[in-house]
Amino acid sequence: MKLRYALCAGAAVSALITTPAFAQDSAGETVEGEEIIVTAVARGQNRIESSVSVSAIGADEITKLNAPSSADLIRQIPGIRSEASGGEGNANIAVRGIPVSTGGARYIQLQEDGLPILEFGDIIFGNADNFLRADRSVARVEAVRGGSASTFASNAPGAVINFISKTGKQEGGAIQGSVGLDFETYRLDFDYGAPLAEDLYFHVGGFYRTGEGPRDIGYNGYDGGQIKANITKEFDGGYIRFSAKYLDDTTPTILPQPVRVTGSNGSPSYQAIPGFDPRTDSLYSPFLGQAVTLDGSNNPATFDFRDGLSVQSFAFGIESEIDVGGGWTLTNRFRFADNSGGFLSPFPAGADSAQAVANSVGGAGSTILFATGPNAGQVANPATIGGNGLLTNVVVFNTRLNSLDNVTNDFRVNKEFDLGGGSLNFTSGFYLSRQTIDTDWLWTSHVQTVQGDGQAVLVDIRNAGGQLLTQNGAVAFSASFFGNCCRRSYDVDYSTYAPFASLSFEVGRLTLDASIRYDFGDASGTITGSDTGFGTGIASFDINGDGTISTAETQTAVLPLGNARPVNYSFDYFSYSLGANYLVTDDLGVFARYSRGGRHTADRSLFSPAVSTTDGSLPGGDAGVIATVNQLEVGAKYQSGGIGFYATGFFAKTEETNVELAPLELFDSTFEAFGIELEGSYRTGPFSLTAGVTWTDAEIQDALDASTIGNTPRRQADFVYQATAQYESDLFTLGANVVGTTDSFTQDSNQLTLPAYTQVNAFVAFRPIDRIEVGLNAQNLFNTEGFTEAEEGSIPANGLVRARSIAGRTVLATVRFDF
Repeated sequence: MKLRYALCAGAAVSALITTPAFAQDSAGETVEGEEIIVTAVARGQNRIESSVSVSAIGADEITKLNAPSSADLIRQIPGIRSEASGGEGNANIAVRGIPVSTGGARYIQLQEDGLPILEFGDIIFGNADNFLRADRSVARVEAVRGGSASTFASNAPGAVINFISKTGKQEGGAIQGSVGLDFETYRLDFDYGAPLAEDLYFHVGGFYRTGEGPRDIGYNGYDGGQIKANITKEFDGGYIRFSAKYLDDTTPTILPQPVRVTGSNGSPSYQAIPGFDPRTDSLYSPFLGQAVTLDGSNNPATFDFRDGLSVQSFAFGIESEIDVGGGWTLTNRFRFADNSGGFLSPFPAGADSAQAVANSVGGAGSTILFATGPNAGQVANPATIGGNGLLTNVVVFNTRLNSLDNVTNDFRVNKEFDLGGGSLNFTSGFYLSRQTIDTDWLWTSHVQTVQGDGQAVLVDIRNAGGQLLTQNGAVAFSASFFGNCCRRSYDVDYSTYAPFASLSFEVGRLTLDASIRYDFGDASGTITGSDTGFGTGIASFDINGDGTISTAETQTAVLPLGNARPVNYSFDYFSYSLGANYLVTDDLGVFARYSRGGRHTADRSLFSPAVSTTDGSLPGGDAGVIATVNQLEVGAKYQSGGIGFYATGFFAKTEETNVELAPLELFDSTFEAFGIELEGSYRTGPFSLTAGVTWTDAEIQDALDASTIGNTPRRQADFVYQATAQYESDLFTLGANVVGTTDSFTQDSNQLTLPAYTQVNAFVAFRPIDRIEVGLNAQNLFNTEGFTEAEEGSIPANGLVRARSIAGRTVLATVRFDF
């Protein structure tokens, strides 16, 4: 049977599935060990014969788990650490001890149908997962960790996670309605695909969702949806597929929030502040109103806090494959995506007693007045305000994602040579992309209460002399709590080009493979900002147009548009991977791989010494904008009779230069990590169990802050784990899913720890009649607090730490009709 990536369609039936081009028994069930892997490999291979660590999640499992976000779904993959506490985007995702040194997925590429969603997974405020929704249009998710990810994808030395769409080759679909039982959400999902002719088939699917969501924010924060469609035409020796996606969605994005921490740094107790539960509450509120600021052209503008993380994407793609004769096959994938949106969320620069915060703004004896909400204009009692006597200094992260457009193309040529006693597979290709990053940072500062249930309000501050120092809660129309940094605007295009090649030699039970990739490209555009030598950027500006300059208006951040500077540099780096796999028996394989890969740090390096302030070149060479990862893997794979077990030992060394945003800080670091990744599955009759655990021992080898050398990188736990057990009959399905982590350090200083936690999710589905299913899905069934990050490196004197927890318990009811 000839394998073609064109045929990656149809209903998924197990936790580990890929194309329908794998072996089947007479009943049409997948033969154990014959899953065909198509992500980040030269050619389709079954899992046990490949020399890479790969996992997959099928469409049935995606439906049963009903994960709240793509990042929550990714948490099910062994070796992946996905901090999915921010909502339906803005997640931090790492793999195998490679550090979470920035937001987003720095060393992981998130793909849809084999092409990146964005060229860089950690664009500031524009993470790739912001533009990713896992709905019923997804046939499966494949994840390749390490290994060939370095050479079959640019900027992805850690892993490639590929969301593969259904194509409709097999007729079928469903429509599903969902409603939250203990939180407000209403959602409609649908998909349908079918052949239109013997060699022509299509699929269309999507969702629409609205409601307050899992946290009490006091308004309809979740609103939007997605539709995806494709149509495939097969012909002798090949196929062509056209695809399209339209995403328009708005969700809150949760940042670290104040919590009370007692005990010691090594044994802390994280506690909810009275009236503010980090699992169910948020600093968002309808009483925050409008964020008033100057826009990217220095004109007064207002932005609605309700917009939160808003994303819009229209993508169009063409994929084709053709057998040109003589065993040569050409494959090409192309996609253009028009991406834009905005990021608007309150970030607490600090929290303290109300009087202490007021005095920090206006001096001793300052008075607090309600600026918004039902008590607007009234004097507040600092001892009881908000029900807990606390205020927080907030920097409003208001960033306009004017354009994150990208165009990508991946061309490959493949031929397999019969060598008599063995075979040689050759693949070569050329990849190119152009990623635009056009953003405006329009940050402001205000003071608000720390209240839950969507009741947080802005407050004004008067000094002891009666002078009003704020304007409708705004302390400054700049990031005054961050030293007036970070008023920025940049429009830069990043071009990436990458020729690559792979050889795979198979003789008997032994497979050897080698692959190389040479990435090169350039960056061109302009940047300007109110910091890093562009000018002070702070001026008096009559924001509200009343003819009077208030105290807050004297601290208005103005972009020095006349002092824009060029970005004009080129870069290159080389990646390679060597692997071997040996089948000890038909059921047992062992493998080893060594790889070196790189990552262009792109916009993360723009406002740093890595890029010249005069001509936009790289005065220190590529080292300032290229991070490198070296990896060694040794493992074994076993599959037989409903049992699967996979073990991989790994070592990774990461070298990078990075810029911390707040406060602005440049640092060089080297990290080393080794560990063991275990994954297993067991199926007998109606019962199945899948589980994974990853042990990691990571260490900072070199850093600008010498005191951190030898420490464990921040948020790197010794163990992360996941498991799913389920019982499935014709009438019902009952199952539970567990994800968890041991404790970790909040920062590289290795003082304050984030406690271990285990999150239990559960699902049940009942099928009273054919094609009808009624289900319940509970996320965080036991309402666990699970903190994924914290800003402080140690417990401060006032005991208030800014930390981000997973959401509390939510129960969703669904009704689905299959057709």
